[in-house]
Amino acid sequence: MSAIQVVLLLFLGYIVFTLDKKQEDVPVPVVLLLLGIGLSFVPFFSSIDVNKELIYDYFLPALLFISAYQYSPKALRKYAWMIGMLSTIGLIFTALALGLFTYAVGGIFTSFTLLSALLIAAILTPTDPVSVVSILKQSSTDEEVADIVEGESMINDGTSVVWFTVLSSMFVKGETFKFFPFLGEFLIVSLGGAAIGLVFGWIVSKAVHFTHHRQYQIMLSIVLTYGSFHLAEHVGVSGVLATVGAGIMLAWEFDHTNKTDHYYESLSSFWDVVEPTVLSLVFLVIGIEATDHLVSEVWVLAGLLFLAAFIIRFFVVGGTMQFSPTFRRHLNLKKSAIISWAGIKGTMSVVLLLSLQADAGSQAEGILSVTFAVIILSIVIQSLGVYPLSKRL
Repeated sequence: MSAIQVVLLLFLGYIVFTLDKKQEDVPVPVVLLLLGIGLSFVPFFSSIDVNKELIYDYFLPALLFISAYQYSPKALRKYAWMIGMLSTIGLIFTALALGLFTYAVGGIFTSFTLLSALLIAAILTPTDPVSVVSILKQSSTDEEVADIVEGESMINDGTSVVWFTVLSSMFVKGETFKFFPFLGEFLIVSLGGAAIGLVFGWIVSKAVHFTHHRQYQIMLSIVLTYGSFHLAEHVGVSGVLATVGAGIMLAWEFDHTNKTDHYYESLSSFWDVVEPTVLSLVFLVIGIEATDHLVSEVWVLAGLLFLAAFIIRFFVVGGTMQFSPTFRRHLNLKKSAIISWAGIKGTMSVVLLLSLQADAGSQAEGILSVTFAVIILSIVIQSLGVYPLSKRL
């Protein structure tokens, strides 16, 4: 991607963010995605090469850190059980159920193996709260749902990457799915990544006090964001969970330390600029990249998988609420419906798809086509439906 292409994409993102002030009926990600699909037919932009490294190594760590650092430690304490269950056991159950459904129904349209079906499900399990959280807070005085959606997405990005990575390795090597070796690797990669992030987040929370210059504090947060991510990836554990853990620890320490308001303010002012910048590029290039993989034959199957993903998630969310100390006394089906509908597929799902494309090539073309279609349906339909659904319920 050339410098002039980046500049023009950023300018288009600026226009979209500026015009869409309320972000209610037509949220920004939808506009950016559809605009990106339109740009894919313009020769100047269709030449953009979107690869895993661009989004995974450069864009993703910033988005992960922002969501973790800006998430309220108070909300994390309050909904820790619910968030933890949805982003771990709930995610695994969702991936298994959706994988089995894909294997059963996919055979009618194409020939997916069980491993291919589980891989598709792994790609579709992470959720993306971009714009959804602000919409939920605008449409309701109850911030509970928005806090759960945002907190779950923050953690499940990491667990879904670990789940996908193990399955992808089996797929590329032509291996069969084995549960216990998979479980062992899953735990090592997950816990290792989280531990690295928490340790480095704590160190930086103390080191930031050695300087009172805001620009140096911001520099240190950049080092923390990308350093924890790439260190964890280098040693073979989850960089996603490392960055999330670092952001959570930094926010947690600042929340418990006196006289740190200016630290939080200075860091937030910087990352508040980074977020829309990165999001503009990400959703525009998602639209440009998706066009090459969208074929008419997959839309019926994609529609069925889209509906199945929502229904399975609805039962998982409702079941988790039944066992939650906070919610089990007053199970609210309306809240379950909104939390389920707000589980939009987005940036992380595309990153996983591009990763699979890089590793498996043409071997994964069928998976790419149907999964890209589901992601497009999710971003468009669910994003447009969040505001009216939350207002109605």
